[in-house]
Formats: sequence, structure tokens, C-alpha cells
Amino acid sequence: MKKRLHVFYSGRVHGVGFRMTAEETARELGVVGWVKNLRDGRVELVAEADEALLERFLEAIRSGPMKNFINHVEVSRGQASDTFDEFEIRYY
Repeated sequence: MKKRLHVFYSGRVHGVGFRMTAEETARELGVVGWVKNLRDGRVELVAEADEALLERFLEAIRSGPMKNFINHVEVSRGQASDTFDEFEIRYY
């Protein structure tokens, strides 16, 4: 059963390749959704996939090349909307 993650990352997450890394990781794992920078300096991410894949996705971001730029992660979980066909970078 597909689930949804809604995640806010804070720290030094703008201008370090965070969105591109998230997009590449999502596509490698087959996760769909989007990621975007927020004007307040955070990055917002919505991801949908099977629960096990979502956990792998979160862990890959937490332990990957962006780990030193993340100070705080706020995650909420819910039901998938099934409205995404791919993972994309959104711009504001």
C-alpha cells in the first residue's frame, strides 16, 4: 500500500545541491512526488511510494552527501494521493 511523506528540512539546505540529490535518489528508488526550496530557508518535500521504499528514501537522504547540511527534519505521514507520475523539482 502506498503512503505519503511530507517533510521539511532545515539547516544549510539551499544552494548545496539538496533538491537535485533528493530528485536523483527518488528516481533511483522509484519514489514519486516533488521537492522545493522555501523562502524561509527550508526545503519542503512530498514523496509517495510503498512504506519500505519511503523509509529507504529518508535514510538515503539522512546518511547521504546532504547529511552535514541538515539540522532538523520534520516528517508527517499520510495516505498517498496517487497524483504523481514522477519526482520533480518545483520552484517556489
